[in-house]
Amino acid sequence: MPLTVVLAVGLDSWLLAIHTRDWRSAGYFVVSAHSIGEAINLFNAGDFDLVVLGDSVPIESRRRLTALIRASGSQTPVACIGNSSTTCDSLSDAPLKNDSSVLVAGLRELLAEKVRARVPLAVLRGEMNHR
Repeated sequence: MPLTVVLAVGLDSWLLAIHTRDWRSAGYFVVSAHSIGEAINLFNAGDFDLVVLGDSVPIESRRRLTALIRASGSQTPVACIGNSSTTCDSLSDAPLKNDSSVLVAGLRELLAEKVRARVPLAVLRGEMNHR
């Protein structure tokens, strides 16, 4: 099973402990950042498959981090955990419910969308010419 590296930003420690156990069993390796500054440093130094913003991160900080990720040219998906889609900023790629069973499925779908976006449409249709 390939390892998927997730940068989790601003998750409460108890929430992180609950989700990390589920994420590890699903094949995710979680790196935690407790502040936006720490998240920026980790993102710049690492190679992450996904960034997850906790609902304790203020909206302006979510926007700042998401804008920096996009400005870097990175295609890394950004997800926001919240109890409703209104608590997640429109800059994130997906709002995710703060429920372990739904959260892992949402992460899988977001990563699958990332892979589909990288594969040319002709490949998906089987129209590539073999030389």
